[in-house]
Amino acid sequence: MSRAVEESNRRMLRARDAMDREYARPLDVPALARIAQVSPAHFARTFRATFGETPHRYLQRRRVERAMFLLRETGRSVTGICFEVGFGSTGTFSRTFRDIVGRSPREYRKEAVAARVPTCFTMAWTRPSD
Repeated sequence: MSRAVEESNRRMLRARDAMDREYARPLDVPALARIAQVSPAHFARTFRATFGETPHRYLQRRRVERAMFLLRETGRSVTGICFEVGFGSTGTFSRTFRDIVGRSPREYRKEAVAARVPTCFTMAWTRPSD
């Protein structure tokens, strides 16, 4: 692997790590490109080539993963969880959740049983495949 590819991968990982940490904050491509120290267009292209999905889709999936945990493990309202994980509207949250998980947040909550196993196993078993 060339030094340029390694540096590019490091920059993309830096931005992805920021998305993992700050998923609930409003993050857009220009802000993430600044973290990666590249132009927004280059960032969007390179992120997709590196991780197999767009930055927007990665962030949506990360937010849905966190929402899945909160729906399983807490009694918080779906609306509260929607805003807590960074979505701006309940409609967008429900539509995105259904696209990724295959059912609505309410259906998911009804069907999910909080198993007393380590969180890492639960995350692996319930991770959306999309």
